[in-house]
Amino acid sequence: MSLDQIFVLALVGVVFLSFIREIYPPEVTALAASAALLATGIVETRDFLTVFSSSAPITIAMMFIISAALERTGVLTIIGDVLKQQARGSFLRAMLLMMVGTMGASAFMNNTPVVILLTPIMISVAASVGVAPSRMLIPLSFAAIFGGTLTLVGTSTNILMSGVAQEAGQPPITMFEMTLPGLILAAVGMAYMMFAGRYLLPDRASLSSLLGQEGKRRFLARLLIPNGSKYVGKQLADLPFNTTETRILDVVRGEVSMRRTMNVLVLEAGDRLVLKTGTGEILGLKEDGQIAFRDREDHDVEPVTADQTITMEASVGPNSHLRGRPIKDLKLRRKYGVYLMAVHRQEQNISQELQDLRLQFADTLLLEGPPEGLQRMMEDGGIVNLSTPTERPQRRAKAPIAIATIFGVMGLAALNVMPIAGLAVIGAVVVMMTRCVDPEEAFDAIDWRILFLIFGMLGLSLGMEETGTARVIVEAVVGAVGGIGPIAILAAVYVLTSALTEMVSNNAVAVLIGPIVIALAIELGFDPRPFIMAVMFAASASFATPIGYQTNTFVYGAGGYKFTDFIKVGLPLNVIFAVVAVVIIPIFFPF
Repeated sequence: MSLDQIFVLALVGVVFLSFIREIYPPEVTALAASAALLATGIVETRDFLTVFSSSAPITIAMMFIISAALERTGVLTIIGDVLKQQARGSFLRAMLLMMVGTMGASAFMNNTPVVILLTPIMISVAASVGVAPSRMLIPLSFAAIFGGTLTLVGTSTNILMSGVAQEAGQPPITMFEMTLPGLILAAVGMAYMMFAGRYLLPDRASLSSLLGQEGKRRFLARLLIPNGSKYVGKQLADLPFNTTETRILDVVRGEVSMRRTMNVLVLEAGDRLVLKTGTGEILGLKEDGQIAFRDREDHDVEPVTADQTITMEASVGPNSHLRGRPIKDLKLRRKYGVYLMAVHRQEQNISQELQDLRLQFADTLLLEGPPEGLQRMMEDGGIVNLSTPTERPQRRAKAPIAIATIFGVMGLAALNVMPIAGLAVIGAVVVMMTRCVDPEEAFDAIDWRILFLIFGMLGLSLGMEETGTARVIVEAVVGAVGGIGPIAILAAVYVLTSALTEMVSNNAVAVLIGPIVIALAIELGFDPRPFIMAVMFAASASFATPIGYQTNTFVYGAGGYKFTDFIKVGLPLNVIFAVVAVVIIPIFFPF
């Protein structure tokens, strides 16, 4: 092997290690790999720029916009309303309807927003049929994954694999080419969840119940410690009203929050205390002469206010501007009057030392504050209300346009009138110009991280091809499995892709393995199509971990799951899908 090939192989290993250990965000790792190839001269700048001409990223970006239009026009809300009406108190009926509806929606739009929008609805449905939300949210994520395998536009991985096939000299994947085998896999998956998987689903408590939140009406009370108060010089633990019924959330001195040092804080005159308390405690405090109230004759002190407050569970959205910033820099109290009580992340409920914590996608937050403040935070901060379905103005009159657009894109692509990339651009422009979705909302809906992950991995794939590293890998695989036969090779490709997808971004796996598998099939004299389909299905069918697929990551936090819950429910499904896929793919796509 040449030095360039050794370097590229080592770089691939470093990339996968970084993906698995989450040393950096995946898109940063992918771009860093391309940067390394550029810096060493293995890939020339003019060659690297060709990755930006790939049809897959632009198609994916435009489908994000069309998906946003379907969301904004209330198409998913209608589906959710039907689910709630038809469940009629039956968990089994609710699960069946939810999975069918979610699959239908995910076949035509990106499945991540489908899951984000349906999660609060399914939490509400779970309450109506008397089960924990954790009994509904894993099936919701899995159903979205099933639906994503049914059409070319169902998930970005499908579009990406079509681009990979084209760049390798193969025909692009057509709109419904994978639909029949996808329907078989989806039917098998639904049968598993209905008859076996539902017994493996855990009962997990919500974040608010884990932290002992009660259902009584509570208030945020703001109290001033005036000059001469007997509480001056005392610590918070010494205050008689600091009880289990009244919790001190914050002490504001001047314009500075002293929340981080409250356990050792000594009160001073002029300090303002923020309490969470009930009606009885408010009335009791009013009788205390050491606390100033509005109806006192002494007007040279700041009056106390008491606002009704609610506790709400919310999740950090994939495009939230709250991501990656320390909580202390978010100024939630000052902007919204909202307090962050706790964060649930990867089986941990964090309620102490929150100020330096950096929020991540799918973190579940326990927020407390006035309803109007929480509403503003939802509108500004990219959080999803998990307590109740979020009501927002829907452009329902535009729904027929959005639906006609997505079906027009799919139908014309299926008839080969125009490549999917061109049709997606036209469709995105149509939904913006007809005001199905505002341009600001449309461009906010694009997940730029996915696009730059694709660009970075395409650069790495280019380096593997130009140095001949891909061919070295192919020859090694041919030597190991060449005499086993196409079925065994297909099974090995599927299992390898599926295993890597549980640890690494599915798009990254597809871009890296796709070209190698196509070259392997050609080297062995087989039609590459069944191997392309194996990679496509395996890269999407990620059930055994919460980190292999974005929808799993979202419900992981929202449902309060443990990591092992996904292994228990999803690993058998991975095995079943592998067996079924290896059997049915050669039927539809002969070697």
